[in-house]
Amino acid sequence: MKVLDLQCAQHHVFEGWFGSEDDYQSQLARGLLNCPMCGDASVTKKLSAPRLNLNTTRGERDATGTASQASSTNANPVADASASALAATEASANAVPALPSLQEVANLEPAQLQAALLKMVRHVVANTEDVGNSFPEEARKMHYGETEARNIRGHATPEETEELIDEGIAVMPLPLSDVLKEPLQ
Repeated sequence: MKVLDLQCAQHHVFEGWFGSEDDYQSQLARGLLNCPMCGDASVTKKLSAPRLNLNTTRGERDATGTASQASSTNANPVADASASALAATEASANAVPALPSLQEVANLEPAQLQAALLKMVRHVVANTEDVGNSFPEEARKMHYGETEARNIRGHATPEETEELIDEGIAVMPLPLSDVLKEPLQ
């Protein structure tokens, strides 16, 4: 199995897992590789170094792996907070994950921000009903008590969004590429 670091034309970095270099080249040639952030099909392979364990015994390798896992687990308090927020979310399907502070967000690397955005978008997709183009009507029905309140997402024009906000209906534009709406492979 080859794990490659890939990048789209918008500079989003992501991993791809392939059976071989030929498998990667074949998928690239057939246009099957898309950025999970924006759906861009203009994907390139980044330089990456393989991890080779030469001249070590299995016992040394296990001890080294355990030590590096322990240090990486405690190295990023934001990631730990996100993991506990995810665990809390899984415990209660309707729970909203805790948000990191602005200082914690400011200290994140671009790859960490991208991962956090993907996680947030996938949480929204997993915990909302897609009502498509009827979003403005459904939001109004719920706001005025005509239907039971539930978590929805859908499509609205900028004008429709502005009208909803003017009526006091809390909505938030969240641009989603089609790739993010699909389950993670």
